[in-house]
Amino acid sequence: MSFKLRKTTVQSVWMMWEKTFAFLSYFRVSHKSRFGICTVMLKKHRGQAIVCQDSTVINKGEWVGELHLDNGSILKLIQSEGSDRAALQTARMLRKSMQQINEAFESQSEFREVKALLGITLLHRGLTHGLGFEQQNLKPGVFERITTIYLRLLLSAMHPEGRQRIDRRTEQLVPMLLIHSRASLKNRFSPGQRFSA
Repeated sequence: MSFKLRKTTVQSVWMMWEKTFAFLSYFRVSHKSRFGICTVMLKKHRGQAIVCQDSTVINKGEWVGELHLDNGSILKLIQSEGSDRAALQTARMLRKSMQQINEAFESQSEFREVKALLGITLLHRGLTHGLGFEQQNLKPGVFERITTIYLRLLLSAMHPEGRQRIDRRTEQLVPMLLIHSRASLKNRFSPGQRFSA
């Protein structure tokens, strides 16, 4: 089997898994909304309290928005445009999605009690540049180890260079928790705000 065919097969299997995961996740969240290239799932925070840079404290049991990227759309961009152009387009679409999410936080009743927007990614050095996310290390433990393995497998499946990409940058590919408190999201993405590049 050629590398290209093998890669396509791996990506197809991964996307099937993603769809299954998305279906199963429907039963563990109270609300789910799509904003462009992003999905936000509302759920109660589990685990230790998170202290944000602006002094917002997210306690166990408080509502948060869990941010997920549409990996299927990103994969199509990579396949049609190449990884570099896909990264630039994804960043632009992500900025637009963040503006829509902020509007929802401000106007939709489902988001009234949401304390913060949270996401986890390996690509915190590039993809989220200029979006104002606070970054925190994941707490060491089983969840951190499983998340690292999962996200590295995802990157290996999505990126054209596959496993070689992981092997060259293993030390840098550490998952980070991305945070926007309700206040920082508003300050960053309210109409009239100027965004850094």
